[in-house]
Amino acid sequence: MKFETLTEFEKDLKQLLKKYRTLNSDLEDVRKVLIVRPDAQPPFSFRVDGLGITTCVIRIKKIASDSFRGSNSGFRLIYAYFKEEQRIVFVELYHKNNKENEDRQRIFNNYK
Repeated sequence: MKFETLTEFEKDLKQLLKKYRTLNSDLEDVRKVLIVRPDAQPPFSFRVDGLGITTCVIRIKKIASDSFRGSNSGFRLIYAYFKEEQRIVFVELYHKNNKENEDRQRIFNNYK
């Protein structure tokens, strides 16, 4: 499986790393899981529907982090999955307490 990131994702990550120093290792754990199970796996991850695009975009509902504990903690990761190419592109990363939903405009602009 090949992993890529959007420039906007890199900005998200850089900003979050200032507060959550273990985020890179947390994302490495996510990559290990995605190599084995890249498709949506409810109730942990879901396809983002209603975008009007053919690209498979998936939202991971909660990524645990070693930086914090508790039921209200966690990150959400949005990624595009290209099955035939065996490629995943990380689109967006945010703390679930700071933002409710994915940036649909970012997804649409990159995968029209």
